[in-house]
Amino acid sequence: MHIESKIVHGGQHPDKETGALAPPIYQTSTFAFRSAEHGARLFKQEEKGYIYTRLSNPTIDLLGSKIALLESAEAGVVFASGLAAIFNVVVTLTKAGEHVVSDNTIYGGTYALFKSILPKIGIEVTFCNTADADQLVSCIKDNTRLIFTETPANPTLKIVDIARCSEIARAKNIPLCVDNTFATPYLQRPVELGADIVVHSATKYFSGHGDIIGGVVVGKKDFAHQLWEDAKEIGACSSPFNAWLVLRGLKTLAVRMDRHCESAMKIAEYLAKHDKVEKVYYPGLTSHPGYELAKKQMSDFGGMLGFDVKGGKEAGKTIMNSVKLCILAVSLGDVDTLIEHPASMTHSTYSDEELRGCGINPGYVRISVGLEHVDDLIADLDQALSKI
Repeated sequence: MHIESKIVHGGQHPDKETGALAPPIYQTSTFAFRSAEHGARLFKQEEKGYIYTRLSNPTIDLLGSKIALLESAEAGVVFASGLAAIFNVVVTLTKAGEHVVSDNTIYGGTYALFKSILPKIGIEVTFCNTADADQLVSCIKDNTRLIFTETPANPTLKIVDIARCSEIARAKNIPLCVDNTFATPYLQRPVELGADIVVHSATKYFSGHGDIIGGVVVGKKDFAHQLWEDAKEIGACSSPFNAWLVLRGLKTLAVRMDRHCESAMKIAEYLAKHDKVEKVYYPGLTSHPGYELAKKQMSDFGGMLGFDVKGGKEAGKTIMNSVKLCILAVSLGDVDTLIEHPASMTHSTYSDEELRGCGINPGYVRISVGLEHVDDLIADLDQALSKI
């Protein structure tokens, strides 16, 4: 099937007993056993079944298997948030005294996790530009157990060559994990490019409506099983209702992404010509340094963009305080257009020096383009820019 059909039908079938088209929500904490012997077999994993929703749940499992199908992976595990998903990947693959290499331009929450939390449990992290193959190779150590990257990167839309990173990781026998939240499997499938593990914040485009928090990890069956074994003891499980909302949101992912991409391109082109805009960051523009690579590894360029406004941070504040249709809020992937200032909001976990090193300028504004009419969004940005 084409990806659009997989998004609608993949892994989901009408309920065998009732014919219900929408999957049921198994909103329960615990499951009854047929007998003491049956319960014992389930705990020993001698028989498939359900015990307790922290361990597994049919609604949650359906979401994990569906994302795995869309990502061309073997299995998936669902978490309470994208950060919970990333943390569990790290602690499954590494232990105290071992090392992780991460791109230096990633979601601010991930950066804080890697910079401040992992060292507390003895895991060292080296940050580098994974788009630079030589720099990536130079950062790998004998005790490196994971390479982590994000493409398109949050918030600068930097494009990383997944296939090249995969070759480097494979040569060193190190798993490569790619955060694919910005692209979604509709636009990019890292496993098909050689990545071992893919993580998503399901909060974003999967849900699409800004009403849940969730995360998903996909990869090989053996890895997914070990991830689940560890995760069930950590307890960062999704709720069945949140998983069901993501399953519902996924049904419209393709049509939503088409609209996000179409509008983002038009807005990027508008901003690129504006005399109060210094630079536009959108991989669909030929001026973007990752344009050719994005064209190669993505089917479209996504719904996220950013721009540096002339006048720096104060001018950026003026824009964000002047918009009327765009909503001043963090997160992304919603039907609503969201605008924010990464340096003081989503990426405030970076120091000023770290922000400069990643190319996140003081006047950088990030936009998650929603589903409103693009002409209305451009008009809103135009009147906001006129206030500078």
